[in-house]
Amino acid sequence: MAQVFSPVSNTIAKVAMLGLVVGPLSTLVVGSAITRSPYNTNVGTPLAQPVPFSHEHHAVELGIDCRYCHNYVEKSPNPGLPSTQICMSCHSQIWTDSPLIAPIRRSYRDNQPVVWNRLNWLPRFVYFPHDIHIARGISCNNCHGPIQHMMITYKAKAFWMSFCLNCHRQPSKFLAPRKDVWKLYRDVQRYGYKKQVGEPGEPDYRPGLTAREYALAQGEYWENQGKDLVVGEQLKRDYHIHSVQLTNCSVCHH
Repeated sequence: MAQVFSPVSNTIAKVAMLGLVVGPLSTLVVGSAITRSPYNTNVGTPLAQPVPFSHEHHAVELGIDCRYCHNYVEKSPNPGLPSTQICMSCHSQIWTDSPLIAPIRRSYRDNQPVVWNRLNWLPRFVYFPHDIHIARGISCNNCHGPIQHMMITYKAKAFWMSFCLNCHRQPSKFLAPRKDVWKLYRDVQRYGYKKQVGEPGEPDYRPGLTAREYALAQGEYWENQGKDLVVGEQLKRDYHIHSVQLTNCSVCHH
């Protein structure tokens, strides 16, 4: 009886069966990698705005408090964007003829708000209150990266669910005194980006940024360690924070 299938058919069958297993798995892995890549999330890509606003110039070089422009960040879930009137409180006196801020002058003249392009979006079913996080000393830089160093603002991090859960599962690693949120930017203005040497009171002490401040100022992801972790544990007790409650779906989703 003649052989129906050639010997190579076995090889073809094995390759086909392997493809049926590896193919879908590879598709999932590659698709996930593309979805999470900066190509899709736009992380690190500056976004053009009606006015090229520099956080570094305003927050560090001029020392303007963040809350002067984001005046709702401590009182509302929404941090707020600066109104034309806030911009003109300075620019009615300085850089009055600069073409860069012509859209601001036009907005003020026509009584029409400037439409800023939004960098960070969350799904509508996700609730994130800025005021609560600021009140617990969560640094803006842990979510927004080295915002005080941005000449043109860009999205620093993709807010995956795992990013939020990492904090909610172990809040003591991120809690800090509320004043430290704004102290970071004052210290960057005062010391630049140099590290603190030694501990205050020691002979070799030289003032600078603490380890926590230095990491946050560089846009690194920071988790409390050592003394900072001890403070975080105490604040967790003081604020009556319970991790079980924080990981409840209804805390963030509605």
